[in-house]
Amino acid sequence: MKIQVAIVEDDKNYNNTLKKVINYNDQMCCVGQYFSGKAALDNLPDVDPEIVLMDLQLYDSWGTDIIRTLKAQLPKTQFIICTNHEDDDKVFDSLRSGAVGYLVKGESLENITQAIITAKNGGSPMSNNIAKKVLKHFQNQEQDHQLVDELTPTEKNILNGLAEGLQYKEIAANKGISPETVKKHVGSIYRKLNVNNKVEALNKLNTSKH
Repeated sequence: MKIQVAIVEDDKNYNNTLKKVINYNDQMCCVGQYFSGKAALDNLPDVDPEIVLMDLQLYDSWGTDIIRTLKAQLPKTQFIICTNHEDDDKVFDSLRSGAVGYLVKGESLENITQAIITAKNGGSPMSNNIAKKVLKHFQNQEQDHQLVDELTPTEKNILNGLAEGLQYKEIAANKGISPETVKKHVGSIYRKLNVNNKVEALNKLNTSKH
């Protein structure tokens, strides 16, 4: 059985190129070709493809919104983002939405067909620079987790108080210490986490929890 692939891409030339490449490969076939988010939402549930090559920014919607809407109806379908966008927030929002892969337009056609096969086999195909972003993100998470782990129980308690929006005097009252002592602890927290302010410290705390 050939891998059944659908394409959601509003650039007609690129869409048609992808269709030709897919149909030329004897391991796969194009079962749906859509040029808008609306057409994808209206038709993909009935087609039920194994793989969807999804443009991220369509003229009428975002690919991530389409994925979120369709995931429940298409639990076995694997979505691969294919886009010009490489910024971190777009990459991670796409992966959070349920996409299993992320390709940057300009990838060789051979790499695109290989990505389809990889996704079909349970993998997560990504362009090299996107894979590096994802790896760096998780490395940073691990580093932040290690830094937070090095805080004393009191420092962790104070940091969690700051995360809850408590003021120094409120944290001091809860712990039975002076606001000045809380301030000294906060200074120690900033040094250990290698940050300069509360926002940066809370970001480290948040990433360490993921």
